[in-house]
Amino acid sequence: MKLLQSMTMRQRITLAASVVGVLIVAFLLLRMATAPSYSLIASGLDPAKTGKMTAALDAQGISYELRNNGTALAVEKNQTAQAQIALADAGLSTAGKGEDGLDKVGDLKMGASTFQQKIAYQQGLEASIEQTLENVDGVSSATVQLTLPEDQLFADEAKPPTAAVLITGDSAVIDHAAVRGMAHLVANSVEGLKAENVTITDQSGRMLWPSGEDGGVTGSMTKVQAETRYAAAKEAEINAMLVRTLGPDKAQVRINADLNLDETTVEELRYARRGNPVEETTETEQLEGTGGGGNEAAGTETNVPGYAERGGAGGGESNYQSEKTSRKNVYGKTVTRRKVAPGDVERLDVALLVDRSVPRAEVAQLRTAVASAAGIQADRGDTLAVSQVTFAKPEATTTDEGPLGDGGILDYAKYALLGLACLIFLFFIARYLRRREDEVLADPAWLRQLEAPMPIAQLEHVDEDEPLPSLVAARNTRRMQIEEVVQKEPERIATALRTWMNEP
Repeated sequence: MKLLQSMTMRQRITLAASVVGVLIVAFLLLRMATAPSYSLIASGLDPAKTGKMTAALDAQGISYELRNNGTALAVEKNQTAQAQIALADAGLSTAGKGEDGLDKVGDLKMGASTFQQKIAYQQGLEASIEQTLENVDGVSSATVQLTLPEDQLFADEAKPPTAAVLITGDSAVIDHAAVRGMAHLVANSVEGLKAENVTITDQSGRMLWPSGEDGGVTGSMTKVQAETRYAAAKEAEINAMLVRTLGPDKAQVRINADLNLDETTVEELRYARRGNPVEETTETEQLEGTGGGGNEAAGTETNVPGYAERGGAGGGESNYQSEKTSRKNVYGKTVTRRKVAPGDVERLDVALLVDRSVPRAEVAQLRTAVASAAGIQADRGDTLAVSQVTFAKPEATTTDEGPLGDGGILDYAKYALLGLACLIFLFFIARYLRRREDEVLADPAWLRQLEAPMPIAQLEHVDEDEPLPSLVAARNTRRMQIEEVVQKEPERIATALRTWMNEP
């Protein structure tokens, strides 16, 4: 308080302005430190592709920023690696569409040879096909090598052109029809090229085209690859749903699928319930005759005593008649032959991991939602295991964050103190200079005693209290008179000097 009272008004205003400046600089430094820093990962993008990339980043909870009217994409610097991985998992490339490959032909200088023109055309055609293939879902990048033979005079000596395509990405999620479509796309892009002369392989060296009986990938896909592809697709759908519901790093799903890849044929025979009569036959049998007892014959009459007296046998007439009718009906039948495609799900084992920060009431709801989304069927033997554990926090990655770094509040405080120290240093320097400006210097009287030039070495030994004898002895009478006139009539002398200076 005493210090403030002892300061002048000008010093108080200066101190207040310095404090306000320090606070403003500290606020700006804190704002710069807390503001997210974005790094550009893709530019020159097709707007249609930008939507797919932002959807993939949203599914992983990664912050992004669109620039240049949606043709450039930037993410936070500490999430650059995660963004690259998320886009690669979604089969998206960060390479922009750039210029058309055939523009290389227009860049040729005048006087280029035929060979140079051919090479430029081939390279431009390859680049154009590569850009087209990269727009297919699941393809991160594509490399095309064309072989265009020279034209021959005779058709039987001409060699057909060929093409080799190498694609990178998740080939397990690329549809079989998409591979066939890429092969025909390349074939139709080159004159004289046929689809059977196109070879498509993935980054692992596995041939995707041509392969299999139908020219696709059915014959080359193993059971493990098919199960991995099915499980990955299901996991991506359910994990995206969990991220939108709970946020990132809250729940995770893993699926183990058992598929039946046997191709079978089922035949089914069915008969109609009611038939139609097509044939009817009637048989009639009739017998007439007279019996007699003259001769003993084998039978009841001769073998059973007293049978004749009871009237059981004797002579008389007999009449026998029988009629039978048979009808034949025809029933309609239906024979169904059905070919069952491979890929039937035989069993699903689903594991759901939930962070402990999620309430238990929501875990029960998630169990029901995941079971429905995965297609769990208890009668088929499917299982769903739900576990609630504590998720590990991601380690802080060291990235280039500019002058502020990414070390937390300590780094922010360090740079704030550095700025404050600079302001305090400038304040004391300015204060010292102002004091020197107001300081009254002592009048060196001994300088007025110099009547002639003297060496600097001699002046260094001059003492103000004890001037040199030569300086004291040398007295100029005319100078003393002029000084007296100047002191008595300064205005007159100034007017005279001004007149002399204005004269030509």
